[in-house]
Amino acid sequence: MKKKIFLSFLIACTAVSAMAIDLPKQGFGIQIGWAQPILRLNNRTNPATAKDSLSTIVKLNGFKVGLTYDASFVAGFGSSIGLNYTFGVSNSGWKSNNIYGMDYPRSRQLITSHEIEVFVDWQYKFEVAKETYLMLYTGPTIQCGLQLDMRADHQRDYDTPIEYQHYDGYKSDNENETFKRLNVTWGVGAGFQYKRYFVRGGYDFGLLNPYAHAQFVDPVTGAQLDRYTRGRLDQWSIKLGVYLWYAD
Repeated sequence: MKKKIFLSFLIACTAVSAMAIDLPKQGFGIQIGWAQPILRLNNRTNPATAKDSLSTIVKLNGFKVGLTYDASFVAGFGSSIGLNYTFGVSNSGWKSNNIYGMDYPRSRQLITSHEIEVFVDWQYKFEVAKETYLMLYTGPTIQCGLQLDMRADHQRDYDTPIEYQHYDGYKSDNENETFKRLNVTWGVGAGFQYKRYFVRGGYDFGLLNPYAHAQFVDPVTGAQLDRYTRGRLDQWSIKLGVYLWYAD
């Protein structure tokens, strides 16, 4: 029985090695696709009362473009490293508001995000036909936020837009809340490659709390509250790409 198991293992290893014979050892390419950054924010304006906690999920839709370098080590195992630029935007649309029992005019919220990403993925490719591969990958990404802005518009002639700059602090005088520029995510995904062309899709889970410590002024009482917040920044993405250079 042990000999049969060992023999089966050797056959499987041989088959895997044979499947990787036609796999290029190195490749450099470009990729572009759809991205959906997700802000998962749990705000707590008063640490002493849990009832003041609230949860907000904001989905931004945009695109991702970047460079990638692949290296295969043995039997289809390898890595992919690269650099991406990601843009995202969210428009809440016009809606009515009721805050602290008072009716406010219809308003909308526009959020835009710009960031640079450096990713390192460990991947496995296996050949399903000649020059045709399926792949699985996982690994970390370091995100550096370039800009994260929010604009609030009101449907009233004498209301001017309220603009916020999250990385540099609020522009308004009564609030000062910032996000950290650096974020680390861990992604998992799958893909398909035919000759020089590939598609990859996956999900990145945020590992760091994106909020910096903030001060918040209550709009009703005028009291200044410490605002401790928690959350994470996730992201969906689907990328199409082509290898511009191959080497064995």
